[in-house]
Amino acid sequence: MFTCWLVTAAPLMAAPLDEPLKPLPAAPTLDPAKVELGRQLFNEPRLSANNTLSCASCHRLDSGGADDKPFSIGFDGHPVEINTPTVFNASQNFKQFWNGRVDTLEAQIEQVVISPVEMGSDWKTVVQNLSALPAYQAAFSQSYSDGVTAANVQNALATYERTLLTPNSRFDRYLLGNTDILTIQEKYGYQRFKDYGCIACHQGINIGGNMFQKFGVMGDYFKARGNPVESDLGRYLLTQDEEDRHVFKVPSLRNVAVTAPYFHDASARTLEEAVDVMFTYQLGRTPSAEDKALIVQFLKTLTGEWAGKPL
Repeated sequence: MFTCWLVTAAPLMAAPLDEPLKPLPAAPTLDPAKVELGRQLFNEPRLSANNTLSCASCHRLDSGGADDKPFSIGFDGHPVEINTPTVFNASQNFKQFWNGRVDTLEAQIEQVVISPVEMGSDWKTVVQNLSALPAYQAAFSQSYSDGVTAANVQNALATYERTLLTPNSRFDRYLLGNTDILTIQEKYGYQRFKDYGCIACHQGINIGGNMFQKFGVMGDYFKARGNPVESDLGRYLLTQDEEDRHVFKVPSLRNVAVTAPYFHDASARTLEEAVDVMFTYQLGRTPSAEDKALIVQFLKTLTGEWAGKPL
């Protein structure tokens, strides 16, 4: 499959201009007061109906920005219907939620708070609860001329989430010119990732997150899995268009080694299982065990850093 120059030639010193993957930028410099307010709100259980659940309850920053459970537990103690995606690098996605139903972080926050299976609250109550606390009154007054409002809560949270980037993965450093940072096996893994066609959907800054794709292009994944549920319908739930049945936003592969389980249905417990599913149902190809292992090694180079430490 690969010609000998892949083995003998010196690695490229930097990614070419047409490289399908790009290094993640550093976190933006934003208003520190808004960022700190957003951080407090991210950890604030008063956003939920019964003051038990915060954003951080399901988006665990110590667990890759996702949950360590297949399905997060909502405010009422029952599991939600879909696997929680990571909050890290979410600002780099072109849409939010698995079915891409909103465009912005602010809109995503607005929907999660009022979701009957997630936080189960309403924005009037959230604003009342926060306004009753002098510390929040002061913090909002410092950053917003109109104080505590639903829009300002959403903006502060989104501002904080825009700082939750995880740059400086080993692969990012490779793209930036440190060609010795990856092993030869990891470099082969990247080559196979491209040659098998994984790169067709997982590309750009976020190595995904910038397009929609049907789950089961080359086979009926849902028939094979069994036990269909409503969330399996993907974008069809929004558009009622048959072409959108089982269509989802392609997830980012950044930090994928630390965000198990995988897929909207949390069906793959390990990275190896997820790669198997992708080969079978998205690519329709049967790779060698060696090639699969090399791709997994490459995927593990995509783990970045947050707050100066590897995830």
